[in-house]
Amino acid sequence: MSDPIDAPASVLPAPAPLATPAKFANPGPLGLAGFGLTTIVLSAINAGLLPHEAVAAVVPLAFAYGGVAQLIAGVLEFRTGNTFGMVAFTSYGCFWWWFAFLQWTIGAGWLKAPPAVAGGAVLLAWGIFTLLLWIVSFRLSKAVWSIFLLLTITFFLLAWNDFGYSIGPVTCGQIGGWFGLATGIDALFVAFIEVLNATAGRIVIPLGKPLVS
Repeated sequence: MSDPIDAPASVLPAPAPLATPAKFANPGPLGLAGFGLTTIVLSAINAGLLPHEAVAAVVPLAFAYGGVAQLIAGVLEFRTGNTFGMVAFTSYGCFWWWFAFLQWTIGAGWLKAPPAVAGGAVLLAWGIFTLLLWIVSFRLSKAVWSIFLLLTITFFLLAWNDFGYSIGPVTCGQIGGWFGLATGIDALFVAFIEVLNATAGRIVIPLGKPLVS
């Protein structure tokens, strides 16, 4: 019997084809859309475009889209190895759950409304956290960098409002609302660009090169 090693190549079994690695969708646009849309609605209230009673419409939105969508995006970013996306989406998803739980429990009478300075302290902490992420975002696209810049300003203005500061006849909360609107619109626009580029399979609209390589 001849040795299989010496057999002609034509009679040797063909090597098994290599498995094609699965291609994962980019979860970033989902997280940006959930964040942006919810931020726009709440910021419209802060800016005075909608009455304060409209907060009741934001609470379920914060749970269902601002919260859940970003948590899903954060988990999927972990799967793709994107540390920044995982931390950002998961954190801001939990922020919306905190906001919704706060409004819900106070409205239901389960918790007593905290003093304004307590809310200001929480918003200030989120502003500092966002500022740190903004510093990291210098190594990301200019589009993402702009979102975190606007969000940092928004958190600080809302915090100052709860601490009782104002700028002339306009409260810091109203100004923060307008910056929040700009933040939400920016996030939605970036989500649209990422979906457009992914669907087209090429860069239709660039997001801008990082400021720091």
